[in-house]
Amino acid sequence: MSGRQKLLVIALAALLVVLYVVAVAGRPDGPGDPAAGPGPLARLGRGAGTVDPATVGVACVPPATAPTATADGVVVAFGATCRLRVADPGALRTLVLRGATPFEVTARAPGDADVMVTDEVTPGPDGATVATVAVDRETEVLLRCPGGGGCTVTLARS
Repeated sequence: MSGRQKLLVIALAALLVVLYVVAVAGRPDGPGDPAAGPGPLARLGRGAGTVDPATVGVACVPPATAPTATADGVVVAFGATCRLRVADPGALRTLVLRGATPFEVTARAPGDADVMVTDEVTPGPDGATVATVAVDRETEVLLRCPGGGGCTVTLARS
């Protein structure tokens, strides 16, 4: 190993020690204050979150009953298909769809990709069906109810 390489390895080791010391010294010793908020790392998650259900337009076939606002979000009951028009969220967001019966979701992938993504959502071990759709611009999401017997889906807040 040349002298220059040894110097580089020593400098890298010293940098790692300094970063470790700064990280350990910068953390609080106690359990923290829940009222203090997430701190400086919150900036990293800015722009993340869920789509506001109030910004989603609903058009179902056959026409469904009017969407109902609840504390958890907006409940949509439909027969065979339902088209959701999500307004531009301004950043990458997640549209959360929850139901009690199986349903199918089709949406365009986020970004510049010209890809349609389809998922058949089935109940998990807890009996609930949950689908998440990434949205970064105005988007149409197609919901289908297998067998056309009717589905109820909640556009959830989280």
